Amino acid sequence: MFYNKIGKMALGSRLRMLSETVTESAKEIYDLYDVALKPKWFPVFYVLSQSQEKSITEIANEIGHSHPSVSKIVSEMSKDHIITEKKDKKDGRKNIIALTKKGMLLSKKIKDQYTDVNSAIELTLSQTQHDIWKAMEEFEYLLNQKSLIERVKKERKKRESKKVKIIPYSSKHQMQFKKLNKEWITKYFKLEEADVIALDNPKEYILDKGGHILVATYKNEPVGVCALLKTNNEDCDFELAKMAVSSKAQDIGIGWLLGNAIINKAKSLKAKKIYLESNTILMPAIKLYQKLGFEKVSGYPTPYERCNIQMILKLN
Repeated sequence: MFYNKIGKMALGSRLRMLSETVTESAKEIYDLYDVALKPKWFPVFYVLSQSQEKSITEIANEIGHSHPSVSKIVSEMSKDHIITEKKDKKDGRKNIIALTKKGMLLSKKIKDQYTDVNSAIELTLSQTQHDIWKAMEEFEYLLNQKSLIERVKKERKKRESKKVKIIPYSSKHQMQFKKLNKEWITKYFKLEEADVIALDNPKEYILDKGGHILVATYKNEPVGVCALLKTNNEDCDFELAKMAVSSKAQDIGIGWLLGNAIINKAKSLKAKKIYLESNTILMPAIKLYQKLGFEKVSGYPTPYERCNIQMILKLN
């Protein structure tokens, strides 16, 4: 069978096929009981049969459909004289929906159908090894907690991050170090004097003063950099600075890998604290630093106009 061969990634297609199978049977069942309803109308019809009247928004919320979807169904049912629409006396912008006499007669006529369909489904489920109804409830709950697209993105990041390597900086990376940092700085701010000095002279400004630079490569191409600057501050041993990731390599966890690598480097150098400066407009970066364990502080001198947040990570 095709779906056994292709596996669970065809879940959507298989559910559609199952839905189509059930819907085709539903049409025949309505004919069998001489109930003039279309299967897709059923959720709206059932909700209205359990109450006197409801607005389209209330129906949509109750059955989990979109407002436009319910509006379309209401329009179709109205043409068949099963429901009626009227303006809400308290709010003229709202339409109130209720069953007509024809709709109410159908709600009585359909009760035997409810009994027989429910019994048939219960019997069918009892013959299965796995309870599909409970499984669907569990699956829907999990997707409400985290959508399928979010889960796929996470798996993609996990797989692609395995192609990332963190290596020590060498002189051949100088142009990329400058380019990557200049890219994000000029996107949001302006290059400042301290930027120019560090980016033009990373060896003299960072490495020769006891600092370190790490480079992230993805498919053997340098796409991320991060520096660890030796400070003269007695309170902090190093400063995390000049972290940049190429816009071509976003969403695969490079910032997280670089951040952890630079922290581990500081730990290997017996550092007690790491300091950093940033700007709150860079929310993804701030969230990354918080995830890495950095906490907000204040009061440290800074050479950067753009700095409006300072953070520290205690290593022990």
